[in-house]
Amino acid sequence: MTFAKKLYLIAAGAIIVFLPGTASAQLGMPGVSLHDDSRRLDPEEQTKRKAVDDAYKATMEKIPDQKKPNDPWGNVRSEKATTSSSKQRNEVK
Repeated sequence: MTFAKKLYLIAAGAIIVFLPGTASAQLGMPGVSLHDDSRRLDPEEQTKRKAVDDAYKATMEKIPDQKKPNDPWGNVRSEKATTSSSKQRNEVK
């Protein structure tokens, strides 16, 4: 056999060996579920979740409202200049 044929066979063998490894990475892992398990919560867990939710809502209410974003170039052009320039562009077309 020539060197090229040996190299081709080695490459083909490597591809065949490594393909099942990548395919198995797509399978589910034991103990890991991607589905939403809609199990029933006991009253103790419900109260814990409600307390966490209430604490979150209280914290979110304490955060002040954000100010308007500061736009330093917002008032460079007057409103009149932008409307007249848009009319000029429409006339050129």
